[in-house]
Amino acid sequence: MIRHFPQGFLWGAATAAYQIEGAAREDGRGPSIWDAYAHRPDTTLGGATGDVACDHYHHLVEDLALMKELGLRSYRFSISWPRVLPTGRGRPNPKGLAFYDRLVDGLLEAGIVPNTTLHHWDTPQALHERGGWARRECVDWFADYARLMFERLGDRVAFWSTHNEPWVFAFVGYAQGNFAPGLSDTTVAYQVSHHLLLSHARAVQAFRQSGRRGQIGIVLSFSHNQPASVSEPDRRACTRVDENGTGLFLRPLLEGRYPEGLIEWIGPHAPKVRAGDLAEIRQPIDFLGVNYYFTQSVSFHPHGGHLKAAISQVADAGWGRTEMGWGVHPDGLRVLLLDLKKSCGDLPTYITENGCAVRDVPDARGFVKDAERTRFLAAHIGAAHQALEAGVNLKGYYVWSLLDNFEWAHGFAPRFGLVRVDYAAQARIPKQSARWYREVIARNGIED
Repeated sequence: MIRHFPQGFLWGAATAAYQIEGAAREDGRGPSIWDAYAHRPDTTLGGATGDVACDHYHHLVEDLALMKELGLRSYRFSISWPRVLPTGRGRPNPKGLAFYDRLVDGLLEAGIVPNTTLHHWDTPQALHERGGWARRECVDWFADYARLMFERLGDRVAFWSTHNEPWVFAFVGYAQGNFAPGLSDTTVAYQVSHHLLLSHARAVQAFRQSGRRGQIGIVLSFSHNQPASVSEPDRRACTRVDENGTGLFLRPLLEGRYPEGLIEWIGPHAPKVRAGDLAEIRQPIDFLGVNYYFTQSVSFHPHGGHLKAAISQVADAGWGRTEMGWGVHPDGLRVLLLDLKKSCGDLPTYITENGCAVRDVPDARGFVKDAERTRFLAAHIGAAHQALEAGVNLKGYYVWSLLDNFEWAHGFAPRFGLVRVDYAAQARIPKQSARWYREVIARNGIED
């Protein structure tokens, strides 16, 4: 039996600029905060950087051919802000803009819908040195950059996302210090979150003013959070984690307000909000991007940081954990999508990232039989289909990731790709999961 998806459902794969492009110092590209961070000692495993990564910048034609071979209907990629504006502002870099012209034109020639993210964590280092996202002026710097890209690519790009996973960028980068820019200041993290939201709104307004015919939204990171028990302390802790992770962004976007309980709880860490900010943030968006990897069990713990919560990932029997140590709970995606339907109504939704890193073992030819990844993807696509049947307005699904790549602070050890990358030779070898996914796309459905 085949579980078919609606006609026009967008099957795709996703990447991010710093994780694949390489060419970090070529053709006028300026440094990003990730260039600066990764080159600091003891920040990434093995001292890995994105200087070369998958060298996508020089392998563009080959990678476009790979996408066509896989039958992708859409490709989600991000633009390197410092490649097109080396200092984040001022005169654009013609060679950087030309690269994205070639990418978008190549996608369209292959019959693949471009899905473009403006900011996937690689803020220009020059702007960070001027205060970056902690400074309110960064809102307008981002809006100016967005206008440039709408003007340049807006006649050809169908989907735009302003930011990818702003929670991760703000809290893992500014509160935990585990990602670029590597700071540990909770108060700044909340202020950065507010500025990211406000910059999203300014970019949406700029897109509407541009008169472009595409769609614009934002991509948020989601986990399905569930209390570890029925006790009130565990339930309250779970609510705090939900509000801090999801509500902090979704409530302002949809309702023009921050969660009252969270703002009261964080007290002096709450962002400084000017009159009119929240009304401005509540700009109508055309879609919501959902990144889902795991489900979390949340309990109260007095040593659980400022949220007083202990968090563990749910690992279903027979699944265990991925190479990242993440628990696997496919049904959490179904439950999450149904919960979002309650809060977002019929807002079109795309699963913009879903995938896993597993222990890939290539044979003598470099081919990987990654049955574990195929099983993971099949289970999650099945959960997405169940959500569709329950009335969720789901429009597309993107595997993370098209290519093995630089996995941020984890370096090159975890492999998420449908396509194996031999980093020494820069060879691309589609895995067993890539062949399977090509069949899913061709029949527009999965087998039970």
